[in-house]
Amino acid sequence: MTADETRTRPSPARDRLLDAATRLFYAEGIHSVGVDRVIEEAGVTRATLYKHFAGKENLVLAYLRGEDQVIRDMFDGAFAQTDDPQRLLELAVEGVAADVRERHTRGCPFINAAAEFPDAAGPVRTLIDEHRSWFRGTLEQVARGAGLREPEEVAASLVLLRDAALVGGYLDGRDRAADAFARTARRVVEAHRD
Repeated sequence: MTADETRTRPSPARDRLLDAATRLFYAEGIHSVGVDRVIEEAGVTRATLYKHFAGKENLVLAYLRGEDQVIRDMFDGAFAQTDDPQRLLELAVEGVAADVRERHTRGCPFINAAAEFPDAAGPVRTLIDEHRSWFRGTLEQVARGAGLREPEEVAASLVLLRDAALVGGYLDGRDRAADAFARTARRVVEAHRD
């Protein structure tokens, strides 16, 4: 077995580290949670953390990649469910509203991380920028497929509304923010139909 194969094999210890980091970083903030706390929550040794992540920054990147993958999986699920562009738009709106209500109840993990990592050229912010570009591009693709006018503007508006809904859900209540997001997002879509 090669070194690369060893690194890609599933590891329960790695999964526990990533689960603990995801829970703690999102709930308490990245900089306020030290590696010792993650190690304790995961029930592993310091050597195990460094074997799998080589330091806290790599653990942060893995956490954000996991958050990115959840959203990508949500879109993949929608694309697998239907190829009707109108339905895909509605599934995107419903998915964001559900995310605000059920999963990301303490704001957007990417916005939260960006606030803690101000270096726009650093690896954390680079990963966040890549996620946001992908998300905006996917929404633009869906809007274009649905025949909406100005799909770039539709995508930009939906991203902005999602950002606001995730932050607003934390500050003003999940249901209020999710409902406001869905209502406003649908108005944006309708305003760009021919």
